[in-house]
Order: sequence, then C-alpha cells, then structure tokens
Amino acid sequence: MTATPSGSIDRARAVVDLGSTSSRLLIVGAGGSPRIHRQLVTHMGEGAAADGSLSVDALGRVRDALVIFGGEIRDHAVDDVHVVATAAARRAPNREALAAVVNDELGCELAVLDGAAEGGAAFSGVASDPNVPEGAVAVIDIGGRSTEIIVGSKADGVLGTLSLDVGAGGVTEEFLESDPPGPDELSAALSVLEVYTTDIRRDLPMAASVLETGTVFGVGGTITTAAAVEIGLVDYDPDVVHGFVLTKEAAEDVFRTLATESAEDRAFNPGLQADRVGVIVGGLCVLVALMRAFDMASITVSERDLLDGLAERP
Repeated sequence: MTATPSGSIDRARAVVDLGSTSSRLLIVGAGGSPRIHRQLVTHMGEGAAADGSLSVDALGRVRDALVIFGGEIRDHAVDDVHVVATAAARRAPNREALAAVVNDELGCELAVLDGAAEGGAAFSGVASDPNVPEGAVAVIDIGGRSTEIIVGSKADGVLGTLSLDVGAGGVTEEFLESDPPGPDELSAALSVLEVYTTDIRRDLPMAASVLETGTVFGVGGTITTAAAVEIGLVDYDPDVVHGFVLTKEAAEDVFRTLATESAEDRAFNPGLQADRVGVIVGGLCVLVALMRAFDMASITVSERDLLDGLAERP
C-alpha cells in the first residue's frame, strides 16, 4: 500500500480497475489526500474459453480481490465507488457474470470501457502529473490483452487513440509455450507485432510521429516492471519507478535477460513480482517491438494511469 500526493477532488472516491492481468484499487480522499493504492494479480484473462468467456476460476480470483478491496473501501468510509473493466471483459460474452460479482461484493455497477475510453483515461492520468511537458506527448499502455496508443497534450487533451488487440497475456499464450521461450517463439511473436506497428503508422500517424521524435510515457505492469528490474528494486517503490527514464538499451537488456531464463530462474530477479513471472516476457515483446519499430531512444515510466484519470474526473 502506498500513500502519495494527488490532485484535488471534492469528495473521497474509490476506483477499481479489473484488468486482464491485475485488479487494482485507488482511493483518493477529499482534496486529494490520503491516496491509497492496492494491486493484486488476478489473471482475469487467463484460461478464457475460445469465445473469450471468463473462466470460473478467473471470476473467483477477481471476487477474492474485491473482498479485500471492499474492506479497504469500508475502512476509509468511501461511498463514491466506480468499477471498470477493460480488454478481457470487452471480449467476454459472459461479462454479466463479472458484473454480478462486482455487484455482490461492492454493491455497484460495472462499466466496461472500450479501447478509446481506456486510452483516454490513461492519458488523463499521465497528464495529471505537473511534470508532464506542454506540447504533444504519446502514451503507451501495455495491458494483458490490449495495448493502447494515445497522443495528446495538456492543453488539448486526447487527440487520438488506437487500441491494439495484443497484450502481455495474449502474446504469452499464443507464442511462448516453452520454458524458457525458444528463439523461434520469440521471433514469431516479434514478427507478428510488426503488423501492429504498421497499423499505428496507418491509423494514427500523429502518434507515430511523436513516438519517433517526441516525448513518450509508458504505463501498465509491463513497463513499470521493466523499470523495477532495471533499477533492481528488491521492494517495489512507486516513487522510485515514477518518472524513471527507461532507455531502449536498458529495455533490450531486461528483455534479453528475462527471455533467456527459465521461469524458476527469472523469479529471482529483483523488481519482478512473482505473479508476473509467467507473462512478463510476452509484455516485453510488445514493448521492445514498439521501441524498435519507432526507434525510441527512451520511454518515461508513469505510475499515474487510468485509475488516476478516472479518479480525478468531475
């Protein structure tokens, strides 16, 4: 649990994000303080049926997380609660089962965000940091089942969003069967990801331009974990990770290290949470593919993301 400063809101608010890999809670008190952040890796997208239906086990893991989050929300006497879900729920024909779990445990409705709404909230969260420069910036949000590319500015807000149907969990399940992944598996994953970079150039050229020559921010567990591993954080500290500049060379080094280790050996790397050992290489495939395609010298890591963007909305 981490308490850090935030922006100003007029009442205490809780936001829960049910992602494909993690379930997360942010509580922001009236005036922006205190700020409570909890994250549990629940792998909601894992074990989904061929049609995308969420598994009973996955729903159970999410329920367990919501029980814990509900306790936090009650302890802080918060009655303004918003719950959202992203890519795994977007795909799931049984998303009503997830909505029922949310209603049972937190007594509120579930909002399933489309890619544009997810990207917009992530951008708002990043832009809420006063250190984000004026002018156009790009944001990369690598999730478990999708990756959002957003371009915008503090003055104009979001100027364009593209949701790519690829993420850490999906890459892992589709390509990385061996332990450690074989060179052919990694090559296949990176080759397919080139198609998505082509989509960015075609469908969101403004973002492509900023990715190549401008300021880029990264959010999500893959990018924060890559930073933590590069730093060598034994105990995760968001204040250290936030604002860290991850160079292309450092990202490639983390990728080479983790991709060539077995899961058992990989788990010993400081900065790598045990629950991310199985999906981090898939996420890094997405990250290095983007950095290679757009020749990005670096990416600035942000701990402010979708949760912050939703929490600070009127």
